[in-house]
Amino acid sequence: MKLFDFTTHFPDEASCRKAFKEMRDREGVVCQHCGSKDVVWLESKQQYQCKHCRHRTTLRSGTVMHGSKLPFRYRFIAMHLLTATKKTISAAELQRQIGHKRYQPIWELLHKLRSIMGKRDDKYTLAGNIELDEGFFTVEKPEDKKDEKLKQGAGSQRKAKVVVIAESTDEINPKNINKPKKVGHIKMIVVPDLKAPTINEVAADGIAPDSTITTDGSKSHRDFKDMFTEHKSQVIDPKDIGKVLPWVHIAIANAKTLLADMYHGIKREFLQEYLNEFCYKFNRRYFGEDLFERLLMIGTSYRTDFKHRIYNSNLIV
Repeated sequence: MKLFDFTTHFPDEASCRKAFKEMRDREGVVCQHCGSKDVVWLESKQQYQCKHCRHRTTLRSGTVMHGSKLPFRYRFIAMHLLTATKKTISAAELQRQIGHKRYQPIWELLHKLRSIMGKRDDKYTLAGNIELDEGFFTVEKPEDKKDEKLKQGAGSQRKAKVVVIAESTDEINPKNINKPKKVGHIKMIVVPDLKAPTINEVAADGIAPDSTITTDGSKSHRDFKDMFTEHKSQVIDPKDIGKVLPWVHIAIANAKTLLADMYHGIKREFLQEYLNEFCYKFNRRYFGEDLFERLLMIGTSYRTDFKHRIYNSNLIV
């Protein structure tokens, strides 16, 4: 949605609240007490009431705004800024644009939106021809390891391990010979280690069993031959990585560049939320102006798992 369209459709708090309710009505409200979808809106109470058990539900309850007291327009502005650009926006910049006094609530607002982006993408299973590899993302050194000597390479305390999966099919007549495959959806999952059981769990959750999966020759992938229809495994020369696993490594490079350009530092525990946003927008790269409405839709349908916590804004923006 373009800026002028946004300001026209959502000029104030009342218009944002009205749009949020209309979307929630369209998606359906579920009673949190008995699970019934047969509810009625009580205008005088500004709440939904279940026709079966008479339990009442607020407009925010069970949504991305569950437990939040921030204005609806804050959320709408954040959704617009997240979906209107290819990159992203920092909490410090959003706080400045909105004019809110405290950093913490704005930082949490963005992470809650990123959390539901991840929950939405978790519902999709990748299928067909699949690329899988691991990436190493730079994060802040853990507090309990501040005094340790910094290791080098993939084992560094400042490297978070991420399993990256991409749907990738061969193109018959590729326009770009350096990209002989076209990409579908991607997933990026932060993992504690790269042992076979960990990788197996991620792959089983995110990839259809009848898929053909291509990986490097790592021993962590040894069980894939029994998990999927076909497993193509080979030792890959670094200069050939772009031909064998092109989209996995394009996704890794693009995500790293985005995070490095925008943020001063990222704590390991929050990396998944940033990758959620990257994957969500990548997977919907052709949605155009509809991306705002899609994010609004899941905002009314999903309750975030992101928990309130005390945070120092000097560490990450």
